[in-house]
Amino acid sequence: MPNQIWLSQLEKHQAIAVIRAPEIELGRQMAMAVASGGMQLIEITWNSDRAGELIGQLRSELPDCTIGTGTLFNVQQLQQAIACGAQFLFTPHVDFAMIQAAQEKHVPIIPGALTPTEIVTAWNQGASCVKVFPVQAVGGADYIKSLQGPLGEIPLIPTGGVTLKNAKEFLEAGAIAVGLSSELFPKKLIREGNWQAIASGARKLIQQLG
Repeated sequence: MPNQIWLSQLEKHQAIAVIRAPEIELGRQMAMAVASGGMQLIEITWNSDRAGELIGQLRSELPDCTIGTGTLFNVQQLQQAIACGAQFLFTPHVDFAMIQAAQEKHVPIIPGALTPTEIVTAWNQGASCVKVFPVQAVGGADYIKSLQGPLGEIPLIPTGGVTLKNAKEFLEAGAIAVGLSSELFPKKLIREGNWQAIASGARKLIQQLG
């Protein structure tokens, strides 16, 4: 997927559902629930159960969604993820070899960074945009806002501490999109298999951002 298309998808949808699932069927149900709530950007973390298989399954079952992966630590994992059909790639760190490998395959890569130096380094090395993680630990939306002056050209996706309540603040502070994980998938609702409630949480998030 060309970078421009990826950026326009982020601008349009504004939120990514991040799924870390201990079993593949649970991951599938979680994805189906947020997709039925209207979310179209879904990340299956690579440390989920049979992540590659799940990505392939969701690509065919949810053709309107963009399915990617995250928590990639090395080039080998990244290449496996691309082979399984991942349409975007998140890493927790900045790794030039991984950025290069993703560029060669024309798959958007979003490395995780925190300081201005890390963010600029990732961007200069060819990142599609930069994940700011863990954002809540360093001031949340205020931190994103303070980065806008010097780094306004770089599209940022904060994760780690983004909630249904504060997601809009991050966008207002200048983020291109946000990533949410546990907030979208409360443990109690997962335990009960209350997929309707999860879909309704996703719908509420989209309404708030809209």
